[in-house]
Amino acid sequence: MTRPAVVLAPRRPTRQVMVGSVPVGGGAPISVQSMTTTQTADVEGTLTQIYALAAAGADIVRVTCNTKEASEGLRGIVPRSPVPIVADIHFHVERA
Repeated sequence: MTRPAVVLAPRRPTRQVMVGSVPVGGGAPISVQSMTTTQTADVEGTLTQIYALAAAGADIVRVTCNTKEASEGLRGIVPRSPVPIVADIHFHVERA
């Protein structure tokens, strides 16, 4: 059985942005992004997952920031993270 040829759509040019030290878009290599499953207020548990994700090859890690406690947890997470952290604010602009 022969597989049909894969036809890729032409990519449109994009502007490169930096997420911490990771270039995204504009011809940069594809970056791996993942998200933790912990409560972000649990700083140590969240950092454990972040370190495991980084060891597995993640370049960027997202964490939920859906409560005030989660927002406060970021203070202890961001400085200790080996990869850039993106806060998923769930449409709560005040958490940004």
